[in-house]
Amino acid sequence: MGNITIRREEQGRKGRYIAVVEGREGEAYIAFTQREEGVISADHTIASDSLKGTGAALALVEHLVADARTRGFRVLPYCPYVRGQYRKHPEWADAFAVPPEWEPDSPG
Repeated sequence: MGNITIRREEQGRKGRYIAVVEGREGEAYIAFTQREEGVISADHTIASDSLKGTGAALALVEHLVADARTRGFRVLPYCPYVRGQYRKHPEWADAFAVPPEWEPDSPG
């Protein structure tokens, strides 16, 4: 499996973390939205079929968490994949704006 490279792109309130895997075509990404000062939402994660099983999606979430810690923002996990990974990694709680059991459609 090739090395995974991740970059961040932003345009206004929207952005993406984009992963490419050495030796593979296609890309994977997490789309995000700046919700308020210090809070972004992870809106959805997409991976090209050619990258499935490479670990690119998990690497994106790990990068998102590391970036949140470095830049000082917190994440609302609207994306089911991001929310699922957060539930598996409670040690990431400091990078998220809600508890792991949070559901975006639940009241309150």
